[in-house]
Amino acid sequence: MPTDKPPRPLSDRERDQLEALLDALPPPLEPLDLSALDGFLVGVLLQPRAPLRERRLRHVHDLEARPLPRGVAVEALHALVLRRHAALDRAIAERQWFDPWVFELEADEGGAELLPSQVVLPWVAGFAAALDLFPGLLQVGDTALREPLAVLYAHFEPEDLEDVDDLREWIDDIAPPASVAEAVEDLVRCTLLLADVTRPRPPPAPRRARGG
Repeated sequence: MPTDKPPRPLSDRERDQLEALLDALPPPLEPLDLSALDGFLVGVLLQPRAPLRERRLRHVHDLEARPLPRGVAVEALHALVLRRHAALDRAIAERQWFDPWVFELEADEGGAELLPSQVVLPWVAGFAAALDLFPGLLQVGDTALREPLAVLYAHFEPEDLEDVDDLREWIDDIAPPASVAEAVEDLVRCTLLLADVTRPRPPPAPRRARGG
């Protein structure tokens, strides 16, 4: 659970610094990009049981968790990732809006503007990667998970949905988002709906009766 002191969100400069640190990791490492990292952190935070910090951080450097090459320092990278993790944790715990790290991409080679699903797909791919690595959420047998999961997985191409066949009927009924803003809003809405199942909020404390 988040502490009483709100975590300090990353500034734009610090987010750029985080992106530079990820890009600077040497091969054979293949780190998550910034948008995928954000979706990955949300997927981790929605687990009914939180994975150990060391276990989730090693996938930030490389999705396959290959060991760091000798001499590669990641303390600054970890510090920034953990601050974003803490900010997302608090927003999810309090069911508050957060701004997913989704970035407008350039048009494709033919000059066609990208569809909203293509814009948010890196974030959703990071989210799905977290659920592949930590399947606790997918193992929760609650039908309330199906609609928000289907909305998120609907951004993938049909041939990439083999692992979620149980959601296929739901996905087929979902209309694509009309705009990037709608797609981003769905990311947050579905995150909070999933949290209602896997991270239910405690009931409010009963009010004390006033003395006479």
